[in-house]
Amino acid sequence: TMRASSSLPVEKSIYLRLSYPSRSGGLERAFIERADRDGSVDAFCKLNEQKHVFTRLRYIKEDGLPAFYHPDFLVRCGDRIFLVETKAQGQVNSPNVKRKKRAAVAWCDKINALAPEQRGNAEWYYALLGEQVFYEWRDKGAAIRDLLDYAKLRPVDERVQPQFNF
Repeated sequence: TMRASSSLPVEKSIYLRLSYPSRSGGLERAFIERADRDGSVDAFCKLNEQKHVFTRLRYIKEDGLPAFYHPDFLVRCGDRIFLVETKAQGQVNSPNVKRKKRAAVAWCDKINALAPEQRGNAEWYYALLGEQVFYEWRDKGAAIRDLLDYAKLRPVDERVQPQFNF
């Protein structure tokens, strides 16, 4: 269920309409509109915390308490599936967003460790999409796949310690 006034009809989703927040949901709405019209997007879905529990990611908040994180979208572009988080520009570098990024990248790494046929023969990536970058790329007519390839985060091997030469 969703409000008709806070949702859009779509073609590239398993759902007939996708919702976005009625307050401060402009970026999510713009992403839905662009993804549905973009030729590089095969399919996408706005994730719902109650319906898509498989995307519930655990992380530790800045205050040390455990929490769950639910990214905004799943987007399939050819042989890639992107777990996408859209964020207002002022929130991109907040401490909790950084913690959520680590959890999401680790989740994608676990999926990519599976046999290809167990993960839809696709590589999975996490893309944190800041408002400024999204609108710049959209206004230049860039494909969503190219934008998500640019915004995707790569795993960082935390076992490797930096070398300091004094």
